[in-house]
Amino acid sequence: MNIAIDSFVKGFPQFLQHGGVTLGLLITGCIVHVLLTPMKEMKLIREGNTSAGISVAAVIVGLAIPMAACLETATSVYDLLIWGVVAILLQLLAFRAADMVLRDLPKRIERDEMGAALVLAGVKIAAAMVMAAAL
Repeated sequence: MNIAIDSFVKGFPQFLQHGGVTLGLLITGCIVHVLLTPMKEMKLIREGNTSAGISVAAVIVGLAIPMAACLETATSVYDLLIWGVVAILLQLLAFRAADMVLRDLPKRIERDEMGAALVLAGVKIAAAMVMAAAL
C-alpha cells in the first residue's frame, strides 16, 4: 500500500503539469481553429446549424487524438508544447486540404450541407489518427 501512495505522491504533480499543458493546448488549438476558419461556427451552432456543430466536434476530436499521443510519448513539457503546436498547425492544413477538395467549404457549412461537414470531419479525424501514429 505504501508503494502505491508513494507512487501517487511522486507522480501527481507531473500528472497535473502534463495534463494541464495538454488540456491548455487542446483548448488553445480549438480557439485558434475557430478564429481562423472563415465561417463563424459558434454563431452558426447557436442558430441550429448542424454542419457547423459537426465541424467543431471534428476539430475537438481531431486535436484530442494527437494531443493524447503527445501526452503518452512526451518526455517533457517542451516536448508536449512542440508537438502540440505541430498538431494544431497540421489540423489547420487538414481544413485547407478539405476546402480545396470540396471547393467553398465555408459556404457549404454555412448552408448546413451535411455531406460537406461529414467529409471535413473524416479528413480531420483521419489526419489526427495518422499524426497520433507518427508520434
